[in-house]
Amino acid sequence: MKQLKSGLAAVALLAGLGFAGVAHADITIATAGPMTGQYAAFGEQMKRGAEQAIADINAAGGINGEKLKLEVGDDACDPKQAVAVANDLVNKGVVFVAGHFCSSSSIPASAVYNENNVLQMSPASTNPVFTDEAATKGWTNVFRTCGRDDYQGATAAKYIDTHFKGKKVAVLHDKSAYGKGLADETKKGLEGLGTPPAVYEAYTQGDKDFSALVSKLKAEGIEVVYIGGYHTESGLIIRQAAEQGLKATFISGDAQNTNELWSITGDAGEGFLFTFAPDPRLKPEAAKVVDEFKKIGYDPEGYTLYTYAAIQVWAEAVKAAGGTDTAKVAAAIRAGSFPTVLGTLGFDAKGDVKNPEYVMYEWSKGQYAEKK
Repeated sequence: MKQLKSGLAAVALLAGLGFAGVAHADITIATAGPMTGQYAAFGEQMKRGAEQAIADINAAGGINGEKLKLEVGDDACDPKQAVAVANDLVNKGVVFVAGHFCSSSSIPASAVYNENNVLQMSPASTNPVFTDEAATKGWTNVFRTCGRDDYQGATAAKYIDTHFKGKKVAVLHDKSAYGKGLADETKKGLEGLGTPPAVYEAYTQGDKDFSALVSKLKAEGIEVVYIGGYHTESGLIIRQAAEQGLKATFISGDAQNTNELWSITGDAGEGFLFTFAPDPRLKPEAAKVVDEFKKIGYDPEGYTLYTYAAIQVWAEAVKAAGGTDTAKVAAAIRAGSFPTVLGTLGFDAKGDVKNPEYVMYEWSKGQYAEKK
């Protein structure tokens, strides 16, 4: 019996060893966002970016000899569901989350991650409150690879003031943390430039009929419409405006960077403008990864590469910190600069990416491209 026990112990020991006799265990990380629902196109971008980043890191030997494993959380951009997802990911033992997408999800989820010592880096949540609130509370685990709406809104306001001086402007928002936050920053920028909007109006996420809103814009003689919100509603507003004969220029923010938008607007989307960072797909640092995506027939648009970059940054910081301890990894992120598919990224004390850039894009014939 003693010999049998010894044999079983030896088998158990060998089961925990690699062929080289070195213990091996996976590191579990996650991405979380709207994998279902009306914003699922963005969840798909995040999932694809995370899967490719993990595949590439694992193919190169992993991190400090350990391979990465991915968990995917679906919050449907619902704040309550985001908190439930965050708790579920904590229970699954994740040490890092590339997420969430919507600011209204990232902000409440951040409290769960902070309480459980999980590092969070959103590739897409642009509301300033996300990192400002964390910094005020003394949290060090919150980061983002995207820019902030105070920069994005200022860019839009300057563009409107430069190109549409004297035109009647309306600012709309969907009441969400992202949409209202972006609209308010744009409104503030316009007011500071002496071009206050003639109309400031809210609509509700999930609405389908915007005829009353369009009628009001027509009655007010609006010539430029800025929309703070997501592509599903902005696409319907633009299409219904065209159907009612409202001839206005429509402008929005970074949540319009999905090819799904054109399926909503059709030709009415021609000339629709939106702000986003310079196209990451065109950066030389991203060329190899973009090619990998194209080989499988996927266009890594929008936040695909931002999610990939978030995992790159965290992985390099783990190497620098010598392990996945969140406090040490967070300190390494703030202290370092990291080569990524987005270029070299550095982060400030709040966890915001340094030197964010925003440019204007234009939709034309079903495609969007940076407006020169």
